[in-house]
Amino acid sequence: MPSTQKPMRYGHTEGHTDVCFDDTGSCIVTCGSDGDVRIWQNLDDDDPKSINVGEKAYSFALKNGRLVTAVSNNTVQIHTFPEGAPDGILTRFTTNANHVVFNRDGTKIAAGSSDFMVKVVEVTDSSQQKTFRGHDAPVLSLSFDPQDAFLTSASCDGSVRVWKISDQTCVTSWPLLQKCNDVTNAKSICRLAWQPKSGKLLAVPVEKVVKLYRRETWDNQFDLSDNFITQTLSIVTWSPCGQYVAAGSVDGCIAVWNVDTQECMERMKHEKSYTICGLAWHPKGGQIAYTDTEGNLGLLENVCNRDGKKSSGKVSSAVTKDYNNLFDEDDDFLNTDLIEPQSSPKVLSNGEDDDDDDDLMLASGHPRQRGAIIEDDENSLDTALMKVNSDLEKDDDNDQDSSIPVLPVSTTQRPFYDGPMPTPQQKPFQSGSTPSHLTHRFMVWNSIGIIRCYNDEQDNAIDVEFHDTSIHHATHLPNSLNHTMADLSSEAILLACESTEELASKLHCVHFSSWDSNKEWTVDMPKDEDIEAICLGQGWAACATSAMLTRVFTIGGVQKEIFSLPGPVVSMAGHGEQLVVIYHRGTGFDGDQCLGVQLIEIGKKKRQVLHGDPLPLTRKSYLTWVGFSAEGTPCYVDSEGIVKMLNRGLGNTWIPVCDTREYCKGKSDHYWVIGIHENPQQLRCIPCKGARFPPTLPRPAVAILSFKLPYCQITTEKGQMEEQFWRSVVFHNHLDYLSKNGYEYDENAKNEAAKEQQELLMKLFALSCKLEREFRCVELADFMTQNAVNLAIKYASRSRKLILAQRLSEMAVEKATEMAAPEENEEEEDFRNHLNAGYSNSGTEWSQPRVRNLLHEQDMEDSKEADAVEEVEKMPEIQKFRQNPFCKTVGLPEMSTPKSAVITSSSQGRVNPFKVSANQKDPTAHSANILDNMSKFSKNTPTPNSRAVNKQKSPVIKPLIPKPKSKQALAATFFQPRTPHAGDKTVEEREEKAENILPEIQYAATENTENKKPKTGFQMWLEENRESILADNPDLEEADIIKEGMSQFRVLSSDERMIWTEKAKGGAASNSAEAKKRKRPADAKNEEKEKLEEKSKEDSSLPKKRKPLDPSTDVRLSAFAFKQS
Repeated sequence: MPSTQKPMRYGHTEGHTDVCFDDTGSCIVTCGSDGDVRIWQNLDDDDPKSINVGEKAYSFALKNGRLVTAVSNNTVQIHTFPEGAPDGILTRFTTNANHVVFNRDGTKIAAGSSDFMVKVVEVTDSSQQKTFRGHDAPVLSLSFDPQDAFLTSASCDGSVRVWKISDQTCVTSWPLLQKCNDVTNAKSICRLAWQPKSGKLLAVPVEKVVKLYRRETWDNQFDLSDNFITQTLSIVTWSPCGQYVAAGSVDGCIAVWNVDTQECMERMKHEKSYTICGLAWHPKGGQIAYTDTEGNLGLLENVCNRDGKKSSGKVSSAVTKDYNNLFDEDDDFLNTDLIEPQSSPKVLSNGEDDDDDDDLMLASGHPRQRGAIIEDDENSLDTALMKVNSDLEKDDDNDQDSSIPVLPVSTTQRPFYDGPMPTPQQKPFQSGSTPSHLTHRFMVWNSIGIIRCYNDEQDNAIDVEFHDTSIHHATHLPNSLNHTMADLSSEAILLACESTEELASKLHCVHFSSWDSNKEWTVDMPKDEDIEAICLGQGWAACATSAMLTRVFTIGGVQKEIFSLPGPVVSMAGHGEQLVVIYHRGTGFDGDQCLGVQLIEIGKKKRQVLHGDPLPLTRKSYLTWVGFSAEGTPCYVDSEGIVKMLNRGLGNTWIPVCDTREYCKGKSDHYWVIGIHENPQQLRCIPCKGARFPPTLPRPAVAILSFKLPYCQITTEKGQMEEQFWRSVVFHNHLDYLSKNGYEYDENAKNEAAKEQQELLMKLFALSCKLEREFRCVELADFMTQNAVNLAIKYASRSRKLILAQRLSEMAVEKATEMAAPEENEEEEDFRNHLNAGYSNSGTEWSQPRVRNLLHEQDMEDSKEADAVEEVEKMPEIQKFRQNPFCKTVGLPEMSTPKSAVITSSSQGRVNPFKVSANQKDPTAHSANILDNMSKFSKNTPTPNSRAVNKQKSPVIKPLIPKPKSKQALAATFFQPRTPHAGDKTVEEREEKAENILPEIQYAATENTENKKPKTGFQMWLEENRESILADNPDLEEADIIKEGMSQFRVLSSDERMIWTEKAKGGAASNSAEAKKRKRPADAKNEEKEKLEEKSKEDSSLPKKRKPLDPSTDVRLSAFAFKQS
């Protein structure tokens, strides 16, 4: 089968890039023009270890744990590998070195520079140097003879020279290359190579062929070429066995030849045709790593082996991936992009079957039997296993370096498990931290500050930096206990370390905000219990341990609650009184993690919000960050870059609010999240090019990303406005949470959010109107407030969509009713709490409907007035004072008699509930059609009297009048505490007090009667026919009665409607006449009062008289007060 070309990935910034394998082939090492040397466990490793060696790295070589680099400061440096610790400078040039190579045993390095010189330096003693002069232009490449006798160099002067190392002389020279004045202008970097072990042949890439020269004679033995190669070859390398030669061209072609047969075995084309500048064979064959001039890294697998056959690479079938190995403690889980077992470093790092002994060894060091873990029939025989064993046997015969004893095939071997594979459980981590194996790392980066850890030969310390220095100044702490975890708040620094053989795991807190002198405390964990995650909140600290316990402490060190976790902890975070803990609920399969989340409030009112609910992650991803927004909403980020936030407005569900991958330019780029803000909507993170986390130096720059909910058709105007609306709703849920829990919050922000949401709804409404989507318009109106619905009604009317306007009118009525009912119920409960003592009420008083029709009240008013007079005279004073404010008669006449109420009301400057301004119109008189009087009603300003009426009766057919905002204040006016002498007053004294305000009430009533709007013909008709409508439809509510009446009234002929209109006009005239009759002289008051009492007694058994007129509430109140005097 042909070789397999893995997808390329970003490795370094644009520029020359070099690549090689380490001595064992367990990792790939690259360097680039960004000055970093990166160690990749495999091609899918998104978390490579990075060693910064300089501003720019031109070339590097690796051997025996030593890393040699040619960097931009004209030096050749040496570092330890894989630690990356600097180990000195081997040599210097006047300009930068272009290429460095090790000899076979790693005791010497050769370096070629742009100053035309070549140097050979002893690694152990850099003073032992040899300089080779003779080139007339910058040196391009070098290669050591395997026997350390010769050194070959290529130069921009067009020559390839062979030097004798012992006497530093040039043995031979070939003018093979095109001349140029600098490396950057060279058509080819001409990376030549000697044949391994024997060194019989020297391979030199020249134009489109690979020339092979024989040792000692320096004759050109033969050339390797292929029609597949159409551009200049720039680099050549030998397979470890010395049988194959691979070459890369400037247009991205890679070809592999068998030197013995001179046959081209493999051909590969770069996916973007970039120049191949780095090429390396795996130390044991089977794989070729390559890099291009754009900084990308690629891998070829299953490349030809020594027998001319294809190698299957490292055996990646179920044979080597048994169940137990997936949960090996040595698995560096976070270093893999995918969590599938196939992406483990052991599977992808090596290239042929000879390396299988790594996978076939148990932790105890004994060979693992090649069989399945799940038991089955003992007599079954697996033919695939026989084939694998036979292939391994063939490979072992050809490998002299390592061999695996072939296990005999037995009939007792069991079949392989072919079902879903368990996913290795994610290890615990601290949000905002970089991997702990780094010598310089971030222990935490959050909205408060940054904690860095330095653990090298010079120092082992912790630096704490605050974004706001007014909280605390920067701090330098020793790290003698090797703390690996940290968290930072505005009150304290929390550190934790793992246990050792001598010391227990410790939790250390630096409480810098403490007002006393002792600002530090330490707690030792019990034996065999290690801290795995820590966090800080407001006034408390918490840690999760390996015993699956969460321990809570006060910020001063007092131990508080302890509770168990259902599984091993993954991470935890705190904010204010909230604690969120992420843990393993179970074992995931096929690359998925199985995580659970607990959200607990540990303040004075302790409660659990999330009870171990599953944490939804993207497919085949793992958790990378968990925390809270600055406003206190839990959030988390997974390895696919999806940011999710808790939606408190939808039953504490999780909603994705951002996909950071959309902002990444390259496939291997990531954003490292450090903070989330809801107002303003900002995602603060650090861009990481080719890595998942940033280096500590240079200081990373913080980027701000915007949020975007993944709604459909986001490119359309409708989709954009829908996304903006719901994003505004989600990101302002925290205001409701803060208000419910008694926290301070910005009222202006809440108002601005509501305004923004209503504007977006109106825009969507207008768009739907233009598209003739009237049903959608009604759906949108359902999200609107009552005022916005009124605007929608106006827009629909002006757009000549009368059916839509009528629908919206009905919705406005329903919204007014719904908004009034809960408020009145809440007010009723409030009065019940205050008036509970000594108040006797019947069940019917509290159970009366709150929403009444004004017309129906007018029918019952006369008898109510008479009954009220009797109650005023006979009722005890304390009972009158505690009358039900929700009674149908509104309670205003009764409230006017207690002297204390009147005096207290006026003394506190409250508005007189009986006083009506001269220009006030009666809000109870209005036409049946809302649209006709829309603008008029919307301009009305309700007076105190109208607010008093609206308290007990919500508008039924007039939804456009804004509801009164302060009902509690008005109710308090009527229920002021009595003065100490109020109980000694008699009824006559209170009546005398009431007479004092009579002239004012009479004057107001006169003005109101003159300006009162008359009834319409429809209202007169509805009064007469209400009973018949109810008889036909007994289940109708008040609003439905009016609709039915309107439909029946329209059916009448024009003459009949005219008759009712004339009646209404006549009723208006008689109404004013009766109002005048009510103005009686003062000397007849007592006589009229006695007559009214007698009449009310006689008529108590008779049907209530229907009033032909519609006096306003103010007129009735003034007349009633007049009678009492």
